[in-house]
Amino acid sequence: MTPLLMPAPQATSEGVACASPPAGVRQASVTNWRCGQVQVLSDWLAEEVPVALVFNGISQAVMMATPADFEDFALGFGLTEGLLLDASELYGVEVAQACEGIEVQMEVSSACLARLKERRRTLAGRTGCGLCGTDSLAQVRRTLPKVTPLPVAREALAQAQRTLRSWQSMQQLTGASHAAAWCNAHGDVQVVREDVGRHNALDKLVGALVRERVEAATGFICITSRASFEMVQKAAMAGVGTLAAVSAPTALAVDTALQCGLALAGFVRGDDFVAYTQPQAFGLSDTGDTPWM
Repeated sequence: MTPLLMPAPQATSEGVACASPPAGVRQASVTNWRCGQVQVLSDWLAEEVPVALVFNGISQAVMMATPADFEDFALGFGLTEGLLLDASELYGVEVAQACEGIEVQMEVSSACLARLKERRRTLAGRTGCGLCGTDSLAQVRRTLPKVTPLPVAREALAQAQRTLRSWQSMQQLTGASHAAAWCNAHGDVQVVREDVGRHNALDKLVGALVRERVEAATGFICITSRASFEMVQKAAMAGVGTLAAVSAPTALAVDTALQCGLALAGFVRGDDFVAYTQPQAFGLSDTGDTPWM
């Protein structure tokens, strides 16, 4: 999506640029070359800062992330990484400005701290990377709970992907963010989180669902990125049985979805999609017969 540009310095354009920008977005002056002309414009940029997730004083992860929705991020990351078995193990969250970024200080149960020490790692590096620094390859692929695919009509899948665009205020302004959305069975978008990292957006969404006490299994997750195996893992850890991605999954993502029973759709664009697992959940037959939805 092309970022929304505004003529500098005081003029504004219609639509989202006139509204208050979302957290994690700032303006910058840019020089634009288009159609053989030079213009000095005011553009919007997505902020990207190091965010350290600290469990009882122990730094567990440093992620390059959008500085917003920290409480959702902390809870979602803890749950999808298997460090928190339940939201009740997170006693409190404090956000502190650090010299190089932001610290999200989490007070957790002793059981959570014990799990963290068993699987200690330090993550620092690429945007939204959830695996950098993992001490053991065995920690990468965890045992996942079995999930039940939510039947989703093809029309609902298409509606969710189309509607999601209008919820992406950061993407509309900057063109530099991913989104993860929870949708009900009818394809209505209910909860959305955005971030410069696709893993971060999903963690923030999971945290938001838990904090808002949403029954995640009664809907499905729609993402604006490819479906890596870690995205499948995180969806399954959240108890969601259906995941729809705008781009392709990886081979390991498909294998992981098959193992845990998750229905995985990729290339969800317009009215088209590819069912990589559980085609019957999307009203398709795996024999090529006429769909029943």
